[in-house]
Amino acid sequence: MVRSLWNGASGMIGQQANIDTISNNLANVNTTGYKKVRADFEDLIYQTIRTAGTPATEDTVVPVGTQMGHGVKLADTQRMFSQGDLQNTGNPTDMAISGEGLFRVQLQDGSYAYTRNGNFLVDNTGRMVTANGYWLLPDIVMPEGFSPESISVTPQGVVSVKVPEINPDEPVVVGQIELYRFPNPVGLSAVGENLFKVTNASGDAIPGRPGQLGMGKIAERMLEMSNVSVVREMVDLIIAQRAYEFNSRTIQTSDNMLGTATTLKR
Repeated sequence: MVRSLWNGASGMIGQQANIDTISNNLANVNTTGYKKVRADFEDLIYQTIRTAGTPATEDTVVPVGTQMGHGVKLADTQRMFSQGDLQNTGNPTDMAISGEGLFRVQLQDGSYAYTRNGNFLVDNTGRMVTANGYWLLPDIVMPEGFSPESISVTPQGVVSVKVPEINPDEPVVVGQIELYRFPNPVGLSAVGENLFKVTNASGDAIPGRPGQLGMGKIAERMLEMSNVSVVREMVDLIIAQRAYEFNSRTIQTSDNMLGTATTLKR
């Protein structure tokens, strides 16, 4: 009887974590380059009351054992790196990755981070940066007097721009975009601001040019939207809510049965 109380409690705790994960996905449904997270669960340790295969008589054994479970726990929160929809923005500094790979940026402390968010800007020094001012690596620096509307990025990541004072017709190549992939991308650590950092689980970054060595291609003047499906998240939310209610009902039923047992003497 007491076991069922704890089982129900573990189920409620697990579904609360599930709802927290779903709510974060829904909150980021319009976040550029966001990758949805899925909560995975596993059952807890079992109490073996009778082991299968135990001798029953001299000639027979017990065909089926008896084990009692102790509930559920959150195993992991796995990030799904499936492709998000591409949206045409018309902004010359916007870039989306169609396929595998991430952009590398340098943070203020000098460390590296990786992102699928291609919402880049040009700062006052002409360097291409994120919305938070982090440098895109390798450095893409615009020459003086460049025309912002003439920025062009090929699917292979070659960045060029026109400088009217030098040559108003011929674009000048100013840099090469590089992408990075990982042996285990789900092992990356999310640090906020659409950024990920390397961990021992993710493995080291593998560099490559867009369109080569399995890397995706660059889509200029476009952004990758979140891969969150609102309909799927709402269905998962309903299932999680019902599972939460079922587990709470388990606790209520166990409590009623305990109450009945305590009144037997009356």
